[in-house]
Amino acid sequence: MLRQSLLQKQIQKLSPQQIQLVKLLQIPTIGLEQRIKEELEENPALEEIESSEDDFNEDSDNEFSNQENEDIEGFEDNEQSREDFNLDEFLDDDEIPSYKLNVKNSGEDTEHHEIPISNSISFHELLSNQLGLVALDDKQYQIAEFIIGNIDGDGYMRRELSAIIDDLAFKLNINTTEEEVERLLHVIQQFDPPGVAARDLQECLTLQLKRKYSEGHNPVVKLALQIVEQSMEEFSKKHYEKIAKRLNLESVEEGDDILFKDAIGEILKLNPKPGNSMNEGQKSILHIIPDFILLNNEGQLELSLNSKNAPELRVSRGYKDMLEEYSKSKLSSKEKKEVIQFVKDKIDKAKWFIDAINQRNSTLMIIMQTILEYQQDYFQEGDITKLKPMILKNIADIVNLDISTVSRVTNGKYIQTSFGTIALKELFSESSVNDLGEEISTREIKKILQELIESEKKNKPYTDDKLAKILKEKGYNIARRTVAKYREQLDIPVARMRKEV
Repeated sequence: MLRQSLLQKQIQKLSPQQIQLVKLLQIPTIGLEQRIKEELEENPALEEIESSEDDFNEDSDNEFSNQENEDIEGFEDNEQSREDFNLDEFLDDDEIPSYKLNVKNSGEDTEHHEIPISNSISFHELLSNQLGLVALDDKQYQIAEFIIGNIDGDGYMRRELSAIIDDLAFKLNINTTEEEVERLLHVIQQFDPPGVAARDLQECLTLQLKRKYSEGHNPVVKLALQIVEQSMEEFSKKHYEKIAKRLNLESVEEGDDILFKDAIGEILKLNPKPGNSMNEGQKSILHIIPDFILLNNEGQLELSLNSKNAPELRVSRGYKDMLEEYSKSKLSSKEKKEVIQFVKDKIDKAKWFIDAINQRNSTLMIIMQTILEYQQDYFQEGDITKLKPMILKNIADIVNLDISTVSRVTNGKYIQTSFGTIALKELFSESSVNDLGEEISTREIKKILQELIESEKKNKPYTDDKLAKILKEKGYNIARRTVAKYREQLDIPVARMRKEV
């Protein structure tokens, strides 16, 4: 049976201003400028000021505010009897001088640097341009263009030819055969970059080696081609002895067969993802814009927030003038209320945004300064062995903020130091205990593990058991499974996959 009843419960909800602040905390410096530009476009009551303007004269602002208040009072006297409407509710913050609503991110001498953007053509545009140089009829050209459109970002054609044929029939009303599609696919496979439009890794490497062999008939390349065509599975598992036996070569355990060793090296130099080669140029121009800048002034660490390219903001003086004009106009009380309410909403939103930016900057500085003090020894020299174990909760407890806030501030942010630009998330690590009972950072152990693997004999790499034993001798009592976990986190393969001839 349904019954009606009254329930009282307390629900905590974030205000729009709090939500705005949370979103701004997540944005790194490189995205803050764009976010500010978006807000400037959406809200005409918010405006950017030139560095030459800087602050308004405080006296002139007070004079403006006083005149504005007199007009408001006159409006209230005339309208209060007609409608219960108090304009002060909408203008309670207007006595604040404009200079106090400015976000000052730079001075007069600050240089504004623009990041260059690549204007290079895309991977698929490169293939289409090469297709235009091939003598094909209209039907063949359309089929070839459709094939190019189905090549993925890595440069592979991973769709079945039968599916391509069906799509051509349904989408372009082109009837073709598998033989014709295969023939045009082979045409595209001759394009640059070498290995493009392959259907699997083996075909990709084969295409590259065939082109290379046709250019010089090198015996090393010929042997490499044999290995890829006949023993791809064994090569992927680094079973070099099985490959040598199949190709009737000498033992390669100690690298005796120089030709074989060179052939393996030739294969390893090939590009397994030819499509990515087009992105290398674009990746090379991407810059990490640090959110913080740390200077070491003779042992004294000086931290600053990097906000050079973020424009300075203020509430629009023009919108305040508009408010004054409407308060003196002869519009009806209802019309005035609607107009003034609209203008007031825009001004309030501008103030909220400026305040959110200020709170963001303040929160970022508080948390980064706490991290700096926590890792004082590390930031003095950049020695990773001096990096103390630190988790989000350590910083959250000190600054008396929620862990999620610390996470938002540190995620995707960077600090520029004298020893490089560092991602803040790399400063956080769990702890382990050495033989002396000292708490050490897991990053220190990972660094030593990486150095051990880099110095190992490439024809006899260390197993995880051997690495655990060496670490134990150095005073780090780490289990084999922990070594395996750290190795995987460092993106280092198992010993068998690290083996070289």
